Amino acid sequence: MSDQNVTPQEAQSSPIRCITGAIISSGLGYALYSLMIAIATNFASKPVHSHNELVIKITSAVRTLVVGIVALGSGIFAIVAIGLIALGVQLLVQQLSKPKTE
Repeated sequence: MSDQNVTPQEAQSSPIRCITGAIISSGLGYALYSLMIAIATNFASKPVHSHNELVIKITSAVRTLVVGIVALGSGIFAIVAIGLIALGVQLLVQQLSKPKTE
């Protein structure tokens, strides 16, 4: 085997790629948000039937953890979508303000 310095091709970012990524990310964020609402509604409609205080506390903690993790995922995808839109706008402004050489 020969050791060659092979550099991988770098993906060029463009406004179209940024907007496409933002659409995908916002779609996933909305899906996770809808899932979070469905889970929270389901948990609220089914109360815990137990007289044991430990069971009630553990159930409450698990329900909070499940809804919180899904909410965190939804928020992360939303932040990524906002960042990609901002990057797309920045790249578009840079392309439009760059002097054209002939």
